[in-house]
Amino acid sequence: MAEMLKETEDTLRGLIKTLIDSQQGFQDIGDHMQDDTLKKFFLAESLKRASFRGDLEDTLHKEGVKDVKESGSVAGSLHRTWGDLKAKLGGGDHTLLESAEQGEDTIKKAYAEALKLELPLPVHQMLSTQAAHIQTSHDYVKAARDSSKS
Repeated sequence: MAEMLKETEDTLRGLIKTLIDSQQGFQDIGDHMQDDTLKKFFLAESLKRASFRGDLEDTLHKEGVKDVKESGSVAGSLHRTWGDLKAKLGGGDHTLLESAEQGEDTIKKAYAEALKLELPLPVHQMLSTQAAHIQTSHDYVKAARDSSKS
């Protein structure tokens, strides 16, 4: 039982880090977007990722984990810095959408890996719901990228 709890804690902590990266990435991209509809989407999605993170942190707290102070990953920080640089060099919305899709691929993979584990049913259900939303978001970003001009 303790082993499963440790695996659950490690999995949720890893997803929290990924969600922090995603939240910050969506915020940064939203700030640079020129298209108002896309800007609103990215800023709203940033808030959704913060909500997902809060749900995971709440789950850890309910399981008795007191110290849930995670930060984003180094890779996520580098990805955002690269995206900021491309935006400043005039990459435009298409370039930002490409960066966003790469970030979405990363978070989709993290959730897919987590869902392969034997997690408690309520945790698995929560992650499945979040993963479905992330897939929908990814599809929206991909469609927007495909319809934009470089």
